[in-house]
Amino acid sequence: MESYLHFYILGLLLLLVFANIEVAVALGIVSFLAIYLSTNDLSISVSFLSNTAYEALRDYVFAVVPLFLLMGEFIAKSGIAYDLYWAIDKWLKRIRGRFAYATVLGNVIFSFVSGTSLASATTFTAIAYPQMKRGGYESHFSLGLISGSACLGMLIPPSLLMVVWGILTNISIGHLFLAGIIPGFMLAGLMMLYIAAVSFIRPSIVGHVADVKKISDREIQLDPNEVVVQEPTRLGMAVSSIGLIAIVFGALGGIWLGFFTPTEGAGIGALVALVVGVIKGMRWPEIYNCILAVGRTATPLMILVFTAQLYARTLAMSGIGEQLQNTMLTSGMSPGMTLLFMVGVWLILGMLIDSISIMLLTVPIFAPVAITLGIDPIAFAMIGILIVEAGLLTPPFGMVVYAVKSVIPHEKNISMSLIFAGSTPFCIMLLIIAWLIYVFPGVTTFLIKIF
Repeated sequence: MESYLHFYILGLLLLLVFANIEVAVALGIVSFLAIYLSTNDLSISVSFLSNTAYEALRDYVFAVVPLFLLMGEFIAKSGIAYDLYWAIDKWLKRIRGRFAYATVLGNVIFSFVSGTSLASATTFTAIAYPQMKRGGYESHFSLGLISGSACLGMLIPPSLLMVVWGILTNISIGHLFLAGIIPGFMLAGLMMLYIAAVSFIRPSIVGHVADVKKISDREIQLDPNEVVVQEPTRLGMAVSSIGLIAIVFGALGGIWLGFFTPTEGAGIGALVALVVGVIKGMRWPEIYNCILAVGRTATPLMILVFTAQLYARTLAMSGIGEQLQNTMLTSGMSPGMTLLFMVGVWLILGMLIDSISIMLLTVPIFAPVAITLGIDPIAFAMIGILIVEAGLLTPPFGMVVYAVKSVIPHEKNISMSLIFAGSTPFCIMLLIIAWLIYVFPGVTTFLIKIF
């Protein structure tokens, strides 16, 4: 294939994506076209397509995706997240802004069993926002906080983005899980520092009082359609706590210590989550709905993974990937400027498409460039995930912000721009942590060396 056709193919891919064609369809079309132009043989191209489909989807590791999704769905629907939030809130007692701290800490713990930012966003909007509203918190702050802290779900393991990144780059998923823990805690700590600063400088933003019953309806207009969540019992919180500990130290701990593969750990985690859910009152209709929901999510995702594998093989076979990588490496930019260019691409794409699609489009090209530049592949993975997550908070199509808004459609006075404004500080925090990882890459490999 002539060298200029590489850029035509890439341009066609971007055109299809920005024309709102499904990313899986766009990847499939462009990959097939690139192979055909490279071989000029239709039968070879069709054979390449079918062989890639078979090899991509029969791999044992791909079962980890629906299993982790199923684990998170059981956790979310069983009420464990509600118990978790209330337990943290009672522990913080009379601290100013305690609902905000409880939201961040709840997301930290929930992230160990959810795997996705969208699940965290929808769950904690339903749980935390009504409490912050009753406490007198300003809406832009509370919804921005929920959106920003939900991004911990993709950084703290088990992260769906880490699974996809590991599949695309052949990096150990267990190592990626370990690498995200310290940056996740760093990000959570930065968020809590922000809450403390806001509480001190502008206490009216976190207008919480010790007894929310003292707030009259004249001071805060409560929505009559709003469902009031009852405080869980001590027994319920104890069952939820034991279940969470069993999942984190049993399933994830087994992966980290090498007792289980990621797929086996995900299966054990899903089983424990199901058992806890049944103990807490889940019955067959709820279990069936959880399985259906995961099927609806996992099936398109598996198609995306297949087309991503096809795309990656096409880049290697046709020479497109090598050409693009050489263009970046011979541009004369320093390693830092090259990384900054990648960050810019990720942020722009984050405004338009979802995080997994961004990774499928860019990681097969960017990851080899980063290795050539001497950037640690584990650190680069964490940087990439943080930047892609930052894109989920940026307008016009920040997916996490839309997920938050979808939970409160009756709030007519809450606009998308208000939530985007409230989430901006958290987007900046994600960029700060990404920069710190670039400067101190050892924070991502410290736990890997221990285990």
